[in-house]
Amino acid sequence: MLSQNIGSIQTLFQTRLTTLEHLLKVAQTHFSEDESFLEKRIAADMLPFGTQIAFTCNQPRNFALWCADQPANNLDPTVTSLAQANEYITNTQELLANIDAADEKFAEVTRIDLGQSLYLELPGSAYVNDFLIPNFYFHLVTAYDILRMAGVPIGKQDYMMYLAPLVKKA
Repeated sequence: MLSQNIGSIQTLFQTRLTTLEHLLKVAQTHFSEDESFLEKRIAADMLPFGTQIAFTCNQPRNFALWCADQPANNLDPTVTSLAQANEYITNTQELLANIDAADEKFAEVTRIDLGQSLYLELPGSAYVNDFLIPNFYFHLVTAYDILRMAGVPIGKQDYMMYLAPLVKKA
């Protein structure tokens, strides 16, 4: 595992939420403010773009709540407007900005309720690395893929825009 601290995870989530915000703005422009794109999905049995926004936000949201010793609290997955989608991203970014936790948090055992009387107990580092981050990227990539499939003019540069400040010219 790479060396990490609360601040590095906080930054990871913040920069990728900025990516999600950017993707949403490009889609909004592409669809000329028609909000029906929030219902687009890759396959009939997959959740729509709006839900992917909520699920992407849930991971950093629950990270911030975990850092504050508060229980996980997922957002309503039914995203029906651009205002709601943008609010989810903004509110999640605000929660992240206010994190005040020590790196010792990674050693604490965390219980994750999975429903149907199932749960996991993981050390904080596993909670972040094996649960939150993979789920975060899964839903972020799915949101990106839905937009690509719907014809939104985005590419890898849009997805990895957090690297732009590091690009150098020889």
